[in-house]
Amino acid sequence: MPTTASTAQRTAPNRRRTSSARRDEDAPLIPILARKVREVEAKAQRGKLGPTNRVKFQVIAFLVREERARVRSDATVDLAARTELLKRLDGVATILAKTAARDTSLIHLLEVDQATSPVARRMRRDWLIESGAELAPDELIITDAAPAPAAPVVPPALADRQVVPPQIEARREANPFLAPDLTLRAPAATPRRRLDGWELMQPLYKAFESGAGGGSASMELPPVPEFDRLSPKGLEVMPHQSRFLEAVRAGHRSFLLADEPGLGKTAESVLAASVANAYPLLAVVPNVVKMNWAREVARWTPQRKATVIHGDGETIDAFADVFVVNYEVLDRHLSWLSSIGLKGMVVDEAHFIKNLGSQRSQNVLALASRIREQVRDPLLLALTGTPLINDVEDFDAIWRFLGWTNGEKPGPELMAKLDATGLTPADKAFYPEARDAVISMGIVRRKKKDVAHDLPDKLIADLPVELDDEFGRSIQRAERELGQRLAAKYRSILEARGDRVRIGEVDEDIVRLVAQAELEESKAAGTGADNVFTMVRRIGQAKALLAADYAAQLQRSVGKVVFFAKHIDVMDAAEAHFASVGLRTVSIRGDQTTPARQQAIDAFDNDPGVAIAVCSLTAAGVGVNMQAASNVVLAELSWTAAEQTQAIDRVHRIGQDEPVTAWRIIAAHTIDTKIAELIDAKQGLAQRALDGVAVDPASSDSVQLSALMHLLREALGAA
Repeated sequence: MPTTASTAQRTAPNRRRTSSARRDEDAPLIPILARKVREVEAKAQRGKLGPTNRVKFQVIAFLVREERARVRSDATVDLAARTELLKRLDGVATILAKTAARDTSLIHLLEVDQATSPVARRMRRDWLIESGAELAPDELIITDAAPAPAAPVVPPALADRQVVPPQIEARREANPFLAPDLTLRAPAATPRRRLDGWELMQPLYKAFESGAGGGSASMELPPVPEFDRLSPKGLEVMPHQSRFLEAVRAGHRSFLLADEPGLGKTAESVLAASVANAYPLLAVVPNVVKMNWAREVARWTPQRKATVIHGDGETIDAFADVFVVNYEVLDRHLSWLSSIGLKGMVVDEAHFIKNLGSQRSQNVLALASRIREQVRDPLLLALTGTPLINDVEDFDAIWRFLGWTNGEKPGPELMAKLDATGLTPADKAFYPEARDAVISMGIVRRKKKDVAHDLPDKLIADLPVELDDEFGRSIQRAERELGQRLAAKYRSILEARGDRVRIGEVDEDIVRLVAQAELEESKAAGTGADNVFTMVRRIGQAKALLAADYAAQLQRSVGKVVFFAKHIDVMDAAEAHFASVGLRTVSIRGDQTTPARQQAIDAFDNDPGVAIAVCSLTAAGVGVNMQAASNVVLAELSWTAAEQTQAIDRVHRIGQDEPVTAWRIIAAHTIDTKIAELIDAKQGLAQRALDGVAVDPASSDSVQLSALMHLLREALGAA
């Protein structure tokens, strides 16, 4: 273990000094480990332990072991000081153990004896240097490991599920040899760069989280061309779409297209494929918009043919230019899709792949990696108006899909841009430069108010309702009982520690610990016991008829209305009420077939007799166009700001002529009110990271966790 500079300069043992200064001088690494382990613990409590923090957890674990061994063997440290230092290290180890108990996938990392990956070794080196340690030359210079062999597109677990539609066999027989891409080159040796020794992923996330440098997160785009050379007869490309397409014409090929919902990202993607001649093209989309994607291909590029993959793909046209598949069935088509020579890939609602541990995300990333192996500069588009849900690391999977990073470090192109800044993460000026470098890779973000000047305003109005029947009163009682149960757990922890309970004062660390434990128990319990999920569902049930009655009255004065709910029983109750007052409705739900869903959307848009569309927040909240209405009723609140925004923007989008109003039905004097407040606060992350707005950083805790913490504070009298 390297010796520290401070150890070499240690003063005589009998010199008087403060105990904290003495402890930190004897072991300057310990406060660094304590700070780092709290950072990891906070991420784990929010369910956001991404790859970087997993490495951080690993490095802390083996540095604790190294430091414990050093302290025990250091003869210059007296017994009392050694006991105190070992106690502090045990405190760090205890937090590691608690974090591993919360996320059991971390347990094996506690057993690692040394830093193995270059990222882990760099992290260890940087922390030791920060502590004042003197390192050997071979510990200062860390080189990257040789790249691992490419993983197969089809993992062994999915091999038995693979299908090959008959038409695909016919395509292969018609052209058995895939034309080679002669522009592919063997990768050149990457020159050693100044930043090779730095851990860069966390600084890149930090650059966006802090909104470093301000300004909209949108790359510089070419001006609007003099002539529109792309629009089919009867259609017109809007100026903001035209500028994006000019960037494609200029040769840019990877984009995070993060325009606000409703600005025509699907049309832009279809035309981008035409400009880049990126056929065959694969579009991976939510199930609800498969048919709409096929329509948009026919509408904007009538010379091209799209085919939609359903089930095992028996009905597809293997000779089509565009293959449209939903996330749920992609897993059984990985084999043949990876072998037909795709030259482009679009991922619609790309925030769906943010969970890197999900099979959905792994399928998308594996296919994109194979396309990059087969084609030089393929067209890769990630479309989402809401790329950030709770945490800036939601960018991770999207950046991997686009090839900008590999999760551990930036790719060669981004690394070159970062290196060209002449700065390092130790420089404050690095962060705005780093944010700009990532943006220049292909982030395009436009807001409606800036590019769609004719689009009417959008207003969100809250309508508090009183739940004054017995059902409503039972909900309020259950809410109080939940708060009291949480408070009892809080007090028992204080008593176990020997602390006094003071009215009006709270220990926020314990509040978070109790709320996190309750949230995990609630997820495990499902709907079988009273918890935050069942309580919110009961509030939705209690509001159902009140919300439906308001929607019915609203429809009589303003015309068509879109009614959103989260749960099927709330939708059922609303539809029954609408039928009882003579209103025709259509329903958009998750269990519908794609043709049935599209038929319902068309009926709402085109049939004057259809008054209300009753929609599932999850099934109809993305990719659906419903501009026939200008009023939205949100009968139940979502758990995320993004889900609410997506739902409202089914109506507030290009083609809307009327001001849009979203009416949120909120149960007064219940947790519903706090959830609405938390959802609104969550808008701050996207405003800061994507739009450069100087807003106070909001907590990245989930709405569920924040709501439970609020209930506990209320019960303790400190809300």
